[in-house]
Amino acid sequence: MKRLGLMLLLQCLFVYSFAQFSVSGKVMNESGEKLVGANLVLSGTYKGTSADVNGAYKFENVKAGNYTLRISYMGYEAQSINLKVTKNVVRDVVLVPLDILAEEVIVSATRAGAKTPVAVSDLSREDIEAQAAGQDIPYLLGLSPSVITSSEAGTGIGYSALRIRGTDPTRINVTINGVPLNDSESQGAFWVNMPDFASSVDNVQIQRGLGTSTNGAAAFGATINFQTETFNGDPYAEAQSLVGSFGTNKNSIKAGTGLIDGKFTVDARYSKLNSDGYVDHTFVDHESYFISAAYYTEKSLIKANIISGDQRTGISWWGNPNPEEDRKYNPAGEYTDEFGNKQYYEDQTDNYFQDHYQVFYSTQLSAFTNLNVGMHYTAGEGYYEQYKEDEAYADYGLENVTIGGETLEETDLIRRKWLDNDFYGATFSLNYNRNKLDASLGGAWNKYDGDHFGQIIWMRNAGTTEKDHEWYFNVGEKTDFNVFGKLNYQLAKKLNVYGDLQYRRINYEMSGQDDDLIALDQTHEYDFFNPKMGLFYDLAQNQEAYFSFGIGHREPTRTIFKEAIKEDIVVLPKSETLYDYELGYNFSATKAAFGVNLYYMYYRDQLVPTGEKNNVGNSIMTNVDKSYRAGIEFVGGVKILHNLNWDFNFTLSSNKIKDYVEYATYYDEDWNESEGAKYLGTTNIAYSPETMGSSILAYEPARILKFSLITKYVGKQYFDNTSSEDRKIDAYLVNNLRGDLILKESFFSKINLFVQVNNLLDAEYSNNGYGGNWYEQGVEKTWAYYYPQAGINFMTGLTLTF
Repeated sequence: MKRLGLMLLLQCLFVYSFAQFSVSGKVMNESGEKLVGANLVLSGTYKGTSADVNGAYKFENVKAGNYTLRISYMGYEAQSINLKVTKNVVRDVVLVPLDILAEEVIVSATRAGAKTPVAVSDLSREDIEAQAAGQDIPYLLGLSPSVITSSEAGTGIGYSALRIRGTDPTRINVTINGVPLNDSESQGAFWVNMPDFASSVDNVQIQRGLGTSTNGAAAFGATINFQTETFNGDPYAEAQSLVGSFGTNKNSIKAGTGLIDGKFTVDARYSKLNSDGYVDHTFVDHESYFISAAYYTEKSLIKANIISGDQRTGISWWGNPNPEEDRKYNPAGEYTDEFGNKQYYEDQTDNYFQDHYQVFYSTQLSAFTNLNVGMHYTAGEGYYEQYKEDEAYADYGLENVTIGGETLEETDLIRRKWLDNDFYGATFSLNYNRNKLDASLGGAWNKYDGDHFGQIIWMRNAGTTEKDHEWYFNVGEKTDFNVFGKLNYQLAKKLNVYGDLQYRRINYEMSGQDDDLIALDQTHEYDFFNPKMGLFYDLAQNQEAYFSFGIGHREPTRTIFKEAIKEDIVVLPKSETLYDYELGYNFSATKAAFGVNLYYMYYRDQLVPTGEKNNVGNSIMTNVDKSYRAGIEFVGGVKILHNLNWDFNFTLSSNKIKDYVEYATYYDEDWNESEGAKYLGTTNIAYSPETMGSSILAYEPARILKFSLITKYVGKQYFDNTSSEDRKIDAYLVNNLRGDLILKESFFSKINLFVQVNNLLDAEYSNNGYGGNWYEQGVEKTWAYYYPQAGINFMTGLTLTF
């Protein structure tokens, strides 16, 4: 009998351990109205869902255990409900309206929702903090699907950048609270001008591909939408100090008043960052601050932000021609003095100051409708300084200098190239969300006015030239207007249809002389119509699929127009067109979740890098008639044990140019120079690896302690479009190890100590490069520069939250 009882007990335990139940119910407000689209997450699992048209939700195949059900809906207080699951659970949820208007309304029009048919990744403040190790924004986003990062200093601090699906930063739309961040002329986002911006970010959404319509530069590879500090109801203060290899240190303080008189909040941050860099002379001396003040009522919100950055950075644009000999070598600032001795000019630096001012007004017009209006102004001013040897007077519009009867045609000099610009405009969105329909009408008007000029601050043989002689001055003015309409409609119980139409108009004018004394006078106007559409289908409670198609257009950048004039005024660059197809599937379960996204991005007249750079490190581009990017992105997560999680993603892709013709310089036996063309057929698009992936293996031996092994792999990348093995960045695999200790004490609300060892296995690799080729008597020759990355190094930090 005892044996039978033991067998029955074991059987019951076995059934209990492997039994699966459901958690279901409805989400409504206090008036009993169903809250369609409310978000629900069952913590401790990979399960998430949203309330259907009847306000109902259901989690199936839930194993017995203790869980927390988290429910959120815009305009209502979020709830967390503890559940003990030993049988099927039915739990209705009543959400209470917020006493204040939620700040999510500011970015809602430019973001993808839970049932928007696009490839999307959302990062919370906790996700950002888990990756923060003193590095710039690209490295904080570097573990997201299809993202590749690069750093000129070799540390992820200073000049850093990211690519998504192989597309460069000028093709990635970036907004902060819906306000465009991309520079109007280059269309890139310069993170070196945003020191420690991550410390003031509350959440980030990354949309891959064309994504949904937004404000600012065209998205030809991805959209990144940042939202800064949101509502903090309680007073707080935070101090953070980080130190690491290469003389790196970052110190910051943050504080917030909490809600004053039920209506006001003020949040502020100040940061100071210094580093010597891994590569020679790649120091950073950065500081920044952030101030946000808000006034809340039940149905309205007024918010003002100031984001300020001041950076001084050692120039490292040109890379390293021989990393095998000296990985830390930096040719920028190197010169030979009049006695033939090699010297280095210490002030070979980039210096830039930038202030962003934002003001938003949001109001709830009805229970289902809200209106948002924003105004912004960005002031930027700065220069980069260079020592230049043997410069021809004629190149600066100067007469030759005669000394002691000898006529000099060249001189050494120090010059500064300045940029003084203003960027301002307004954004708006009108949003409606009720029952089966979620719709937005939005847009923006933005104006850029930039002065470009150069000064000579010193000459070895100046003659009659005055100090600070200005040798060129030109102006760029650009107006960008767009308006879009989006709707997501639940056509059937499991089927949503999505439509998105955008009209964008650009007017760009340049006038004056460039630094080579060539006139830049030109005007360009574009009218773009960008439609997108898609379907989202709930296959089952834990499975969903989507399909979308979109058409996007993009105008050339200032650099492309300039380089075209230097080559041939008749052959101006064309605008680009992208046809983007996305097909995805997502699955979630208690212990695992994964998603698969297939994409095909077909381009007409895509502007691709030639592999060469101009004198400020920007890639020189050229149109190609037909090209495409096709790939599969796989994202997954597995709870291996109750305290061991593995999150990973990888991308396999094919990125091709059809009928590519290479243009190169040829030298014959007598060294006569000519330009020649060579048909190469189908080739690989530069900087587009066929394989890439990342992994985080996280182990929590105790509630307060966590270890993470972070791995990043990037396959080989060609840095021109010839697919030559002589001009490529080798594949690399990098591992970082991180430990976090989080304590909660009576005096401090939280103490967070972390230690991170980067490049744990001391891999020697470069994550960026450029170059080109020429032919001597029919033999191909190659020139190339690389950006080597630091070997094993560390960063440790302490954060005290009061």
